[in-house]
Amino acid sequence: MKLKFRLPTWLLGVLIVSVLGTGGYVAYSQVTTAQRQQTRRSTQTVTVERQTLPITISANGTVQPERSVNVSPKNSGILRELLVKEGDRVQAGQVLARMDDSNLQGQQLQAQANLASAQANLDKLLAGNRPQEIAQAQASLASAQANLDRLVAGNRPQEVAQAQAQLTSAQANLRQAELTFNQNQQLYSTGAISQRELDTSRTGLETAKAQVEQSRQALNLQQSGTRPEEIAAARAQVEQLRQALSLQRSGSRAEDIAAARAQVMNAEGALQTVQTQISDTVIRAPFSGVITRKFADPGAFVTPTTSSSAESSATSSSILALASTNRIEAKVAETSIPKIKVGLPVKITADAYPNQTFQGKVIQVATQSTVEQNVTNFEVKTSVSDAKNLLQAGMNVSVEFQVGTLSNALIIPTVAIVRQEQGTGVYVVGRGENRRPQFQPITTSVTVDDKTVVASGLDEGDRVLLSFPQGERPASRTPSVFPGMGGGPPGGGGGGRRGGG
Repeated sequence: MKLKFRLPTWLLGVLIVSVLGTGGYVAYSQVTTAQRQQTRRSTQTVTVERQTLPITISANGTVQPERSVNVSPKNSGILRELLVKEGDRVQAGQVLARMDDSNLQGQQLQAQANLASAQANLDKLLAGNRPQEIAQAQASLASAQANLDRLVAGNRPQEVAQAQAQLTSAQANLRQAELTFNQNQQLYSTGAISQRELDTSRTGLETAKAQVEQSRQALNLQQSGTRPEEIAAARAQVEQLRQALSLQRSGSRAEDIAAARAQVMNAEGALQTVQTQISDTVIRAPFSGVITRKFADPGAFVTPTTSSSAESSATSSSILALASTNRIEAKVAETSIPKIKVGLPVKITADAYPNQTFQGKVIQVATQSTVEQNVTNFEVKTSVSDAKNLLQAGMNVSVEFQVGTLSNALIIPTVAIVRQEQGTGVYVVGRGENRRPQFQPITTSVTVDDKTVVASGLDEGDRVLLSFPQGERPASRTPSVFPGMGGGPPGGGGGGRRGGG
């Protein structure tokens, strides 16, 4: 037997109402929780805190070589050899090219020979005469003196007696010749001898007479002695040889030595001139750098040119273009110049390498301003550390001058600052249970990158809103730079300040 249980109608209604109420409460709770989470997600805050901020000044600049020259020879000629190519890095003094020096080599040999000859002449004068030359001069003087003494002393008695004997002998020969001739005349008249024999005897007679006269004259000379003219000539010869010996013994004159030294110096100068011209045919790098262009090939005729000229007439006869280490030339606004000092560190970013930072230092601040489009700027030159040689001349860069730091400053994100009718301020998280955002006026100081220094109006630990729930966003926001925080946007218009002291 089955028993059937039936609920009362009123109880069934109560159960249905209870189930529906519980489900509705659960659904309401879930929707409310989701709305609260969505509200929290749409509201971003940041805590006000104290930090140390670097203060920088930004400017635009370009990469420029420190020095740039067109390399050319000192004298016109033919380029014989080129040892580098475009893009090569060279050191100061490195050989870049060689000119043809064949003509100069011959001139050098001639100059060397002239110098050797002049030096030998000087050495001879400094050394003086050799002993053999002095001995020869002494012998000549002695011979001349002996001849003079003989002439002055006259003939000896023996010589006079010899002359007398020769005269006596000649007279005896004459008498014998006369006798023979007389006899032959008689014989001839009788026909005993021929005419020839008579003539021979007559010739013998004449010869004997001549010998007698010659002997008589010789005897007279012996008896009269030496002529005064001969003695005077002999004395003059002796004096001449005595002076020659004195010169041999005294050596070279000081004037001759000085003249010889001058000839040596003149020959040395001529040789040095040729050697300098030969040295000038070797083209060396005037400083360390990179070869930026090549203007000539071996065999080309090149001439001296203005090294800094870029005109085609100047470069066409040059050999190479050489640029030294790069530096940065930046244009900084005049309001920021007082903070720029030599040695100040800088950070450099190039448009060609946006994700890479280069380091450098200020090396020069211009003393004369430039005005472009009514903006007054000063040119500031900085070094740049570029070990990989990535930067090329003419590239555009941005330069940040690190002028100092701001210590223990109250910092908020610049994007949190808004402008309302009440003034410039921020929205802070409200206190109490409702925690609704409240506008808080503030006074700002400087802006560095995306952060702004708060001078007053906030305390450390306050939370400011960066985003707002839907429907609660303020009517307007301030731009990224506020009054009192420095000049225009970073890097614009010839250099603006991103942060100031």
